[in-house]
Amino acid sequence: MRVLLIATNRHDRLMSRMVARPLPIGLAYVAGALAASQHEVKTLDLMFSDDYLGDVERAVKDFQPGLVGISIRNLGNHSYLDPQWALPISKEVIEKVRSITDAKIVCGGPAFSILPKPIFAYMEPDLGIAGDAAEAFAQLADNLESGDFHHDLPGLVYRQDGEVVLNGGRCASAFTIPPRLDDLDMHKYAQAGFGIGIVTKLGSFYYPTSAADAQAQEESWRVIRPIDEVVAEVRDMEQRYGLRKVFFIDNAFNIPTAHAKELCQALIAADNIKTHWNTCLAPFDCDPELLRLMKQAGCALVIMGGMRGERHDGSGLSERLEPMVEACRRCEEQDLHYTISVTFGEPGDTRQTVEEKLDFLRSIKPAVANLRIGVSILPGTDVAVQAIAEGLIEDEADLIKPTFYLSEAVRNWIVDDLQAEVAKYPRWNLF
Repeated sequence: MRVLLIATNRHDRLMSRMVARPLPIGLAYVAGALAASQHEVKTLDLMFSDDYLGDVERAVKDFQPGLVGISIRNLGNHSYLDPQWALPISKEVIEKVRSITDAKIVCGGPAFSILPKPIFAYMEPDLGIAGDAAEAFAQLADNLESGDFHHDLPGLVYRQDGEVVLNGGRCASAFTIPPRLDDLDMHKYAQAGFGIGIVTKLGSFYYPTSAADAQAQEESWRVIRPIDEVVAEVRDMEQRYGLRKVFFIDNAFNIPTAHAKELCQALIAADNIKTHWNTCLAPFDCDPELLRLMKQAGCALVIMGGMRGERHDGSGLSERLEPMVEACRRCEEQDLHYTISVTFGEPGDTRQTVEEKLDFLRSIKPAVANLRIGVSILPGTDVAVQAIAEGLIEDEADLIKPTFYLSEAVRNWIVDDLQAEVAKYPRWNLF
């Protein structure tokens, strides 16, 4: 079967300001699995397109696919000051495809997997797949081609009797079949953002923002790739594309510590690899030896999210800041560059807690500090529960559009105060 895969992400700014053009690595894994199943695959990436709907029309007419996959990466840009909703572009693409061909249209991708049923209802594709969909999408293509199609595929989303149905939660992938990158502009992606993505391990769909989150993530990784495969992929990227920088896709590189150290040691041992890398670091349990190994293994930058959410243990803000302060200090001691994000206006925030967070930022030396106004509400979080209780949203289906929680105690002054504060610090960004 001819399968056209379309990466619809065109948002090339992180939170509207920082340049970040992430390569659609998940779709590349889907393409790899399809090619291994003997399907004819073409990937259309709209990130660098000057006429994205025109490119979609030309690709569909030229390739004549029997199946079209739509990868939806983002719900929005998580910026309170300049919120941008990402889904309308994907809906436009689906409508354009629908106007040209009778091919089945299937939605998937990271954003789709967060809210599969509401997004399916909004997008109106024929089918959807929630989760890590490489093998699942290939199986779906096999079934559709053979005429042996059933609705029992894990993660499948479809409409039945007027209702949107999600079958059995989300599908899973072992990421054993290499990503197919042939149709992607690797040169442009090498110059954009934080580097070409390489999956190391994946936990929940969200970055851990507390020690409790980190502990839960350590116990429930959905993907942990063998270290030798990761090292081989780094070497291959360097040799095939001349890459000098990659991004390890990992919710929390330092958790568990033993796995992180083993990967660093393997990279150090592969002394023919000269590639630098960036990754996400949970600001908890930052072992000094691990940070030394990361630096030695070629780590150039770590990205740390800020504290966010409720104080289930009854601790105050200063107690919650302590591990972050320690993580920043340890990075500085190892001369390991880091960025950090801090959320203002979360539940319980007051003028006092806002000033404590600002004092914390003044005390550290990040490459960039991102100050986020309000909590970008995501489904399945305690903030979403609180937003429903306070009547901010009716239910989680409302979260397909950018929605923010902002504490009533700071609502009337937080924007003006933070704008004035950020003006004093060149490396601070306000979103």
